[in-house]
Amino acid sequence: MAKKCDITGKTSIVGGGYSNRTRATQFNPTGKRRRHVNLQKKTVFVPEIGKKVTFTASAKGLKTLRKNGAYATLKKAGIIKRNTPVTK
Repeated sequence: MAKKCDITGKTSIVGGGYSNRTRATQFNPTGKRRRHVNLQKKTVFVPEIGKKVTFTASAKGLKTLRKNGAYATLKKAGIIKRNTPVTK
């Protein structure tokens, strides 16, 4: 499984690692480091479809989920593929 947010699509990036001493010199001997996304596995009950949905999301994705609602966000991300809600 790739380290990717299901909602926002964020992945890890490669960035330089600078120490304070190497900022003052011409060379950068520290090399590069991978900066990972803050991923969390969550299970959310979506009342529109009457099911629990499990997904992996970044902290930013969870904020988006809280702001826009679970059904709208997961449907836009392609996690929920159903168009009609379940009626009881």
